Amino acid sequence: MKVRSLFFFRLGNALRLARREIRGGLSGFYIFLACIALGTGAIAAVNSVSRAITSSIATQGQSILAGDIRFELRNREASPDELAYLDNLGTVAVSTGLRSMARLADGSQQTLAEVKAVDGAYPLYGKLESDPAMLLPQLLARQGEAYGAVVAPLFLERLGIKRGDEVLLGNVRLKISATLVTEPDALSDGFGFAPRLLISREALATSGLIQNGSLVEHAYKIRLNDAAKRGGITEEANREFPSAGWSIRTSDRAAPSLTENVNRFSQFLTLVGLTALIVGGVGVANAVRAFLDSKRTTIAALKCLGAPASVVTLTYLFQIAFIAIIGIAIGLALGAVTPLVAMRFLEGVLPVPDELAIYPGALFMAALFGLLTTLAFAILPLGQAREVPATALFREQGFEANRLPSWPYLAATGLLLALLAGMAIYSAEQRYIASVFLGAVAFAFIVLRLVAWGIRAVAKRSPRVHSAALRLAIGNIHRPGALTPSVVLSLGLGLTLLVALTLIDGNLRRELTGSLPERAPNFFFVDIQGADRDGFKALVQKEAPEGTLTEVPMLRGRILALNGQDVTKMEVPAAGRWVLRGDRGITYAQTMPDNAKLTEGTWWSGDYTGEPLVSFAAEEAGELGLKIGDSVTVNVLGRNITAKIANLRDVQWESLSLNFVMVFSPNTFRGAPHSWLATLADPSATAAQEGEILRKVTASYPTITTVRVKDALDLVNSLVEQLATAIRAAAAVALIASVLVLAGALAAGNRARTHDAVILKTLGGTRAMLIRAFSYEYMMLGLATAVFALLAGGVSAWFVVARIMKLPSSFLPDVAIATILIALVMTVGIGLIGTWRILGQKAAPVLRQTGE
Repeated sequence: MKVRSLFFFRLGNALRLARREIRGGLSGFYIFLACIALGTGAIAAVNSVSRAITSSIATQGQSILAGDIRFELRNREASPDELAYLDNLGTVAVSTGLRSMARLADGSQQTLAEVKAVDGAYPLYGKLESDPAMLLPQLLARQGEAYGAVVAPLFLERLGIKRGDEVLLGNVRLKISATLVTEPDALSDGFGFAPRLLISREALATSGLIQNGSLVEHAYKIRLNDAAKRGGITEEANREFPSAGWSIRTSDRAAPSLTENVNRFSQFLTLVGLTALIVGGVGVANAVRAFLDSKRTTIAALKCLGAPASVVTLTYLFQIAFIAIIGIAIGLALGAVTPLVAMRFLEGVLPVPDELAIYPGALFMAALFGLLTTLAFAILPLGQAREVPATALFREQGFEANRLPSWPYLAATGLLLALLAGMAIYSAEQRYIASVFLGAVAFAFIVLRLVAWGIRAVAKRSPRVHSAALRLAIGNIHRPGALTPSVVLSLGLGLTLLVALTLIDGNLRRELTGSLPERAPNFFFVDIQGADRDGFKALVQKEAPEGTLTEVPMLRGRILALNGQDVTKMEVPAAGRWVLRGDRGITYAQTMPDNAKLTEGTWWSGDYTGEPLVSFAAEEAGELGLKIGDSVTVNVLGRNITAKIANLRDVQWESLSLNFVMVFSPNTFRGAPHSWLATLADPSATAAQEGEILRKVTASYPTITTVRVKDALDLVNSLVEQLATAIRAAAAVALIASVLVLAGALAAGNRARTHDAVILKTLGGTRAMLIRAFSYEYMMLGLATAVFALLAGGVSAWFVVARIMKLPSSFLPDVAIATILIALVMTVGIGLIGTWRILGQKAAPVLRQTGE
């Protein structure tokens, strides 16, 4: 009981002392506040926006899906029995989607279009908005010899036409009756590389585009008679029709790919925000150390008056926690209002909530990150202050940064850091990536410490120079209490992150705009029917005699099982999920493709007639845990086919040549209707020649879809640019945190610098000489840190680009120059701003204070 009373007595004393001292204001803690507010705000903002989008997808699921449930079939329509089953579930709206070429009647212009043919029941949920606003059946109705069509504004722009003009799609004439403003189920249809062209199913039937083997998607969207049965329909439908091969989505998972991508991007930005917060933690440690250093006489007085060390420690821990709560509150306020701004820019691109709300889970997570970071980086300075005797403090000595505190403080710091890492990993969807990221940050801290030690060691062993200013600068780098560790640590991590992201962005852009178009084919030709194949080849060879035309048979299939196990019930690594998601393009080949390289197994003979065999992409097989001899069950045209893996191939996806995850033996699909896929590679072709090829193919074979690779790469490049903007913004947050920490580190050393400057001025040093000395010091530290950032960031970028993205990687000289300039401007600029005030100090007051 006495021990308990003593504890509460000391706790009360510490609270009273903390309350009295905090009345002095927040002087010295502004950088502390900014670091915590910035990191906490970034995490709160990213997760609030992410939850706003994902919750909107969930609540607007019926509108996004345009139904309670959606059945999708590739390359075939539902059979009478399947259609009868769907009709019994509720009201059915049928739509058909495909890519095809739309052209002007005179053949002067053409464009790829995402065609969507709908019936009169569409949409069952949500509202399709057009300009002018009319009922959809009226807009799509037949008008004389033409059918109505609603198109995206980009469609008109590409063809140079206006509302009321006519275009050809296959064999049907379409009259543009309106432009599309809002399409309720656009997100559930997936990403489109071309503008939308909305027509009736009657118009599509007239076009002649749907033939055996055509690559089309038939969607059956249903408003259920009994919505409560939604959860069990998927299992029931697959049990009733095990060979249907349909993909089923319910309104609670209307856009799973979008939700997953939003969560992944949010996770990445959260990790970058956490990096900014950890960098800010260094600023917290510097601020706490400087604050406690300024309180040395107060601490000494308390100790001499009999205050236990625990009371002194708790007094300043309470003050630090109070100030941290203020910083966290500022960050949470910024994070809470960010969705209000972000939704204005995202509206029309992503689903946004009708009424914006505060997301307590996101804010709580950010607050916890902020609090754990503050405590983790504040404990060690508090422990060091506790270990310094009062007599040393009265002799004007500061805290010995290299002296470790007692083991309880080390254990508490380790526990807090472990909690911080554990929370970051637990909250991440891809925990392995989060673990690697945090491990890299921890490794960077260790390496930066070693870099700082190496800089000090080199400076200490450097030869004596004649310049007094340079000699003083070198001495400042390696002397006890030097700024070297703080400057290198604070600036190094932010610069490394910036270099890595900039190099990744630069290499990716260069590949999309330079190297990749040079290696990639000029065109992809899709949906080549067998009857058109010879005529098409003759036309292309006539128009591009120097080009290389490559053809392969093309089918669509969906993987249902691996080794007899249903893939929907398997735990598949994130890297391999794309192979199992939806339908895949598949082909067959008698001989091994020219661009293939076997890694395991052997290719089947030319006259093979045994059980179905399949060649699987080696990397994807490894991600799915497949090996030679395993079985793969796919559904093609409503038929389930099980094939044995005969060999594994190395696939170079980045070449954009004709590559497939699965290549089957020819006997697997003998007699099955299919189309052909072709590429044309002609490096010497000009833009005008490409345009002529596009016009001739579209005019002669309107059912063949022609995709110019350059146009597709331009679209991808624009998307990468938008993502890069968000990534740069996140990197800027980390760099701002580095600037704040750097400013704090320099400010923390101002007291010692003031004393040194006064002594040197008393001994005859001039202000100009001192400015040169400090400038040399900051320049050497900035340059050394920039070199490390270039090396570490360059290696990180190379790993991501070369090993993960499988693309050529190279170092960009402009990034090196920009990094060095940023480092020098930041260190010299911020350093001299803080030093200028020091050089103006009068000698007498400082010397008098030192002598007291």
